[in-house]
Amino acid sequence: MTKLHVFDMDGTLLQSTASIEISRAVGELAAGELIEQSWFKGEISDVRFWELCLPLWEGLSEADIDDAFAASPWIGGVVEVFADIRNRGEYSTVISQSPQFFVERLTGLGADSAFGAQVALRSEVGPESLLSAEDKVSIVSKLLAEYGLAEGDCVAYGDSTSDIPLFGKLPNTVAVNASPRVRELATIEYEGSDLRGAYVLGRGLL
Repeated sequence: MTKLHVFDMDGTLLQSTASIEISRAVGELAAGELIEQSWFKGEISDVRFWELCLPLWEGLSEADIDDAFAASPWIGGVVEVFADIRNRGEYSTVISQSPQFFVERLTGLGADSAFGAQVALRSEVGPESLLSAEDKVSIVSKLLAEYGLAEGDCVAYGDSTSDIPLFGKLPNTVAVNASPRVRELATIEYEGSDLRGAYVLGRGLL
């Protein structure tokens, strides 16, 4: 039987965040960092976060997004892990609260699917645009049903609060350079700079 591997992006595959890397690419790193800090402190809502970020990226082209994606500090072994999963006839997906237009580029590195927030440049943002922590659980449930798999046939890799509901739901979870709460919930932990190490641990759970 096949398996499903679920990856968070920011802090797990990406040793940064998409909003920081896009802001860096357009010369607005300081502003992007201030917005992120306000969000982490709970001073602004998720919707307000995007209302502040998106104007910083006005004029961003597809080529600019490609460049920001390529220059981002990815954890080692991402391409190799996706390739191994596919070669085994298994599935990989990336589910992130970052913009779909950034997250979806991971399919170019070998992920079978990618899900992100439906925010777009020069467009209004509302609650329906967001991808919540609870949405991660719903997306995984739909993928498991689509592939005819049980929860035990799935392993999730994550690091932060957006992964808590999913880690509370699935029996096989790997905390990757994670926060204390995620480490508490995880089946097993990985600390390091190469996804292949976390992936070996994840495979051992299946």
